[in-house]
Amino acid sequence: MCGIVGIIGNPDAKEILLKGLEKLEYRGYDSAGIALSNEAGVKVFKEKGRIADLRSIVDETVTAEIGIGHTRWATHGVPSRLNAHPHKSASNRFTIVHNGVIENYDLLKKEYLADVEMKSDTDTEVVIQLIEHFVESGKDVKAAFVQTLKMLKGSYAFALLDEQNKDVIYVAKNKSPLLVGLGEDFNVVASDAMAMLQVTDQYVELVDKEIVLVSKDKVVIETLDGEVISREAYTAELDASDIEKGTYPHYMLKEIDEQPLAIRKIIQQYRAEDGKLTIDPAIIDAVKAADRLYIIAAGTSYHAGLLGKQFIESLAKIPVEVHVASEFSYNMPLLSEKPLFIFITQSGETADSRAVLVQVKELGYPAITITNVPGSTLSREADYTLLLHAGPEIAVASTKAYTAQMAVLSILAEVTGRSKGYDSSFDLVHELGIIANAMEVVFEQKEELETIAREYLSTTRNAFFIGRGIDYYVGLEGALKLKEISYIQAEGFAGGELKHGTIALIEDGTPIIALATQESVNLSIRGNVKEVVARGANPCIISMKGLEMDGDRFIVPAVHELLTPLISVLPLQLISYYAALHRDCDVDKPRNLAKSVTVE
Repeated sequence: MCGIVGIIGNPDAKEILLKGLEKLEYRGYDSAGIALSNEAGVKVFKEKGRIADLRSIVDETVTAEIGIGHTRWATHGVPSRLNAHPHKSASNRFTIVHNGVIENYDLLKKEYLADVEMKSDTDTEVVIQLIEHFVESGKDVKAAFVQTLKMLKGSYAFALLDEQNKDVIYVAKNKSPLLVGLGEDFNVVASDAMAMLQVTDQYVELVDKEIVLVSKDKVVIETLDGEVISREAYTAELDASDIEKGTYPHYMLKEIDEQPLAIRKIIQQYRAEDGKLTIDPAIIDAVKAADRLYIIAAGTSYHAGLLGKQFIESLAKIPVEVHVASEFSYNMPLLSEKPLFIFITQSGETADSRAVLVQVKELGYPAITITNVPGSTLSREADYTLLLHAGPEIAVASTKAYTAQMAVLSILAEVTGRSKGYDSSFDLVHELGIIANAMEVVFEQKEELETIAREYLSTTRNAFFIGRGIDYYVGLEGALKLKEISYIQAEGFAGGELKHGTIALIEDGTPIIALATQESVNLSIRGNVKEVVARGANPCIISMKGLEMDGDRFIVPAVHELLTPLISVLPLQLISYYAALHRDCDVDKPRNLAKSVTVE
């Protein structure tokens, strides 16, 4: 959600910025722009739509060694060229890009800028006009920037250019991700390391409420009170080939196919020399010391958390609650005496989850982050981190990160249970190996899954996913995948809940995708299917080998019953992919959505 790039000291700034923005397209955006600073001044190019649309209007004759760029996801004001970033101050001296939401922008506007005519509907423009206001009042640029930052309420990541000082980019962040990258005789700014991996893999993490002066030969970090901070750079462990599609038509299909590799890498990363799975003993001790675990997540990660609850309660015998982050932040339930919080987030930057983490830290409770991004905000700020090791995930609709989350949660559950002396009924290393092989078997049947998508979903306006037990949770994820990339109204339900109201929506031909991978409820879910068929539904039953019956539409390989979600979700991912493809949807970048939700 929104992306920032910036560079100073490189004569190829224009092309580097445009390529950087292209690497940030996965985050979700509706407009984009760049500002290039040279001896003639600061030239801004911005456009509604894709980076390709922006490229088409950028003056090829303009050269510069300093510039900033932005992809916007609309919050204040509709998607348009006027509302796109960068924004300029009234005198055109200052230019800014911004990620985040300024909550008190209207109050600041009324108090300080009543006489300033705004050109956009954004909260960002208020910030740039406020900086100029304080400069015109006699402050230097840095002091004006700091004063403005101290007045802001909300989230932000800023990169600021001053037309009268072409030797620095002013940078600051609060609650929104931002990094500074180090090069030879140049430096960069990026909201995601992969945006500037083309020129450097050395990055410095920034902390909330700092101001950073980025020059071509140095980076100065200070607190808002002027204390200079020294911080070492780290190496971004990304392979440039990992963020390319290669021969795949879409990132989503590539990432679906990478799931067996991700499972095998997780086994490798978490297996000890004795062959057993292991996790940092400090993490296991923290989990064992808790009387209740609270899983906090959003979207797909929330669905992984629901399954993590099943793993942990089954294998480690610790009670678990799963909460939607955006609700928990404003309506915290009564907590147990010794809670431990587990934050599940693909990006490690999810604003809703971070808001809860801030509250948890204030209360003094321990926290674990499970994420795919080392060095991300939630990873840095939690007490412990468990990495997914799934590799970069570019498509907005999460696939391999979801199965990786489940795999890591199962390892956490198994290792904790074993540490508590519970005799596990299965060898998890072996079972996860079976999972990886079974995934490849499913992927050999893509043509059949494409046929199912065409048969059931080509023209429908809605669809329902049903299951019982853990199949219900997988159905929730299947419904989310379908609606977020194909725009079909899709809902997941516990099989027995349909007749408590929603069955009223069943019409002739309504697609019902039912999961049947659990022996204990196999006959029950099939009874639910008969109920909807009696009302005219068009059923598609996905079952596990050994539980299949005549008429089942797709059968997944048999795996350990507790781990079936890692397999049963795969046909749902592919059915959603092909449904979106057949309906001419943008598979990797669905409308209105962002990969990393960095605003509340």
